[in-house]
Amino acid sequence: METTGLTQLGQDVRGFASPDEAVLEKAPNPQKGVVYLARFTAPEFTSLCPVTGQPDFAHLVIDYAPGEWLVESKSLKLYLGSFRNHGAFHEDCTVAIGRRIVETVQPIWLRIGGYWYPRGGIPIDVFWQSGPPPEGLWIPDQGVPPYRGRG
Repeated sequence: METTGLTQLGQDVRGFASPDEAVLEKAPNPQKGVVYLARFTAPEFTSLCPVTGQPDFAHLVIDYAPGEWLVESKSLKLYLGSFRNHGAFHEDCTVAIGRRIVETVQPIWLRIGGYWYPRGGIPIDVFWQSGPPPEGLWIPDQGVPPYRGRG
């Protein structure tokens, strides 16, 4: 498989200070022309509240139907980790991640679910998709139950 141009895979990369500095990379899709769904799950995503600076936590689920390119997973991990010291509202983080992936790999379709743990006693779930899913694409449930506290 062609991996020319990848700068992080197989290298010692310590991470990035911010999402703007992070490098999100792509790799050729060996199944180009086949419509299928790939899923990334980040159950321990963190960012900072832009007002208080306190940490925020989310469970992210990213589903996409690749086109010519795949999201290179190590670069995605480093990109998501770059939010650790980044202050932004839940809505901004979730949508910005989805849009950055779409900009980078130009998938056929993408959706992201950001299942945020409570801030101020209120959990916030944020959902975004790039458009309608392609005909015939099997899209499983994201599998994250609504927040129920100690329920």
